[in-house]
Amino acid sequence: MLLDALDDPALGGGESDELVETAVLLASELCENAVLHAGTEFEVELRVSDEEIVVTVSDRGAGPLEIHLAQPRRRYGRAPSHGRGLTMLERLATAWGTRHESDGTHRTWFCLQRTPAATRPPAGPPAESTGPPVRGGTDRTRWLLHVPTGLVDRLEPAELISELLRRLREVLDARSVRVEVDEGDGTGLREVARAGATPATDDPGWEVPLPTTAPLRGSLWVVADPPTQDQPDGGDGRELAELVAHRVGMAVESSWLRGVDQRRRAWMTYLAETSELLSQSLDVELAVAVVPQVVVPRLGQWCAVHLADALGRLRLAALTHAEEDALPELRAVLDPAATPGLQGELGERLAEVARGGVGATTRFAVPTDGIAVALRARGRTLGTLVVGRPPGRPHTPEDIVLIGDIARRAGLAIHNAQSTAAHVDVSQALQQALLPRALPIAPGVDFAARYLPATVGSDVGGDFYDVLTIDPAHWLLAIGDVCGKGARAAARTGLVRDVLRVLVRDGRTLPRAVELLNDVMMDAGDPLQFCTLAAARLSRPAPGEAPGLDIDLVLAGHLQPVLVHSDGTAELIGSFGTAVGLVARVELASTRHHIAPGDTLLAYTDGVTERRRGREQFGPDRLLAAAGAAAGQTAAQVVEAVRVAVERFSDDPRDDDIALLAVRALP
Repeated sequence: MLLDALDDPALGGGESDELVETAVLLASELCENAVLHAGTEFEVELRVSDEEIVVTVSDRGAGPLEIHLAQPRRRYGRAPSHGRGLTMLERLATAWGTRHESDGTHRTWFCLQRTPAATRPPAGPPAESTGPPVRGGTDRTRWLLHVPTGLVDRLEPAELISELLRRLREVLDARSVRVEVDEGDGTGLREVARAGATPATDDPGWEVPLPTTAPLRGSLWVVADPPTQDQPDGGDGRELAELVAHRVGMAVESSWLRGVDQRRRAWMTYLAETSELLSQSLDVELAVAVVPQVVVPRLGQWCAVHLADALGRLRLAALTHAEEDALPELRAVLDPAATPGLQGELGERLAEVARGGVGATTRFAVPTDGIAVALRARGRTLGTLVVGRPPGRPHTPEDIVLIGDIARRAGLAIHNAQSTAAHVDVSQALQQALLPRALPIAPGVDFAARYLPATVGSDVGGDFYDVLTIDPAHWLLAIGDVCGKGARAAARTGLVRDVLRVLVRDGRTLPRAVELLNDVMMDAGDPLQFCTLAAARLSRPAPGEAPGLDIDLVLAGHLQPVLVHSDGTAELIGSFGTAVGLVARVELASTRHHIAPGDTLLAYTDGVTERRRGREQFGPDRLLAAAGAAAGQTAAQVVEAVRVAVERFSDDPRDDDIALLAVRALP
């Protein structure tokens, strides 16, 4: 349509082919820009006079400046692949420009001279050009600094800086303009943007500092040929450069603050994950081993943890390096066992940190640059955290703050693990104190026992067994289960065992001794701490009686023991009575049994018969079968056979303690 209009004689057509092709080419470029960048409908207006042809393309989208900058994104060091249409306008058109109307309409126009003329009057209204205006300093300064707000919001800071430098270079007619920034992270100055080629000479140009806040600093450098700080039109080039430096400084600081915010969010996530890892184990060695793994390589090339003993001496507890080949050499330097006293600067620094004689952190230079931080918790120094510097740079202030935070979290985790370990040691010692240190050894009698706690942690189980030698011909056998776990159950277990021992040694019968034990437990006033008990008085037969062993058995709410005969048969014996500690008056029955030579009596707690596999229990029938299969063997072998059968019955973790006590009359 445009081609037809230009050829129409009514419009003064009949132009030369070159002029028509130029008009169509430039108009098509403007139409293409309207479609690609504005994304709205557009209108083409043609005005032909005797002197010139004027073409105007109107749309409601972005203008030529936005077209030049918006698509595609421009990065540092990469030449733009767009803007060719505007370049053609600048070179082929007699004049061209843009205009923004108040209603949002954007017009781009160009004119082509039809007849030679001494001057080329502008066709159309004055417009905002993409090149520097040839008018006075106000228009030039406005073009230099004005970028529409909507466009700025869509540009990356680096793109905005590059555009500002390009404009400044054109205004000052400089060889190159560049911006260098130091973000205060120890890496020094780096170039973030440049307009123009790198000068062939060593002339650095003249510098304008960027107005940024610490630790951020930077400079704008202008290299002119010949070196000058003045514009060609007589204006002060430094003043213009300072104006651009203020705009560039705001963009640089905005980008830096955005990066700082992103890093802080990443560090918060990192610290949260670190806390989660450190809290997953209450084992001291595992808690210590996690610390170097979360530090390397994010905060340093290597990391070591030293723990202090009761005398304040340091030992290497954990060590890691980003390069495993360097571990042996690093261990030789950091391990007090390999280097007694850790002689040298590092040893002195760590000793100071462990004694609390220095601040929160201290730096060292051997074996490499790094920092050492005390591991403290509850006002006590537990050891030191040593971190070697990252490759190629020292630790930044941000790194030091993060290492200190990790040291505090690690100190609490290690302290909790150490406290738990000490509590477990005390609990296990208490558990062992509730069991006899050794079983009696007597002619004609074989004793064996096994205790399997449900947990090896800090909980103390309520199951117990005891064998007391009353005299060379009499023994007291007891096995029981106190309700509950923990310190209260342990205290009640000790009470039951010791009171029963005293009462039997005083010559009381088993029923009477259990009745008095019930009175003692009732006096405690704690009905939740009752106990089931199986007590047996074991006696050698008098001369002339049947060989073997005689047993007087009392069951106070406890399970019936198993009597395993030497022929492989097994039976449950005894009569049930009332558990002690439940009611003021207990009902008990004493039964007498004989263990023939080769027979075995096996007592147990409910952890055996109540062992579960889904809804199924091990039960007394399987117990009789397992014990009978071990008939004729030693007491220890009978106990082991039952234990193996119970363990094989279910792979689930034990949820109750198991106690087994066996006595066998030797053939």
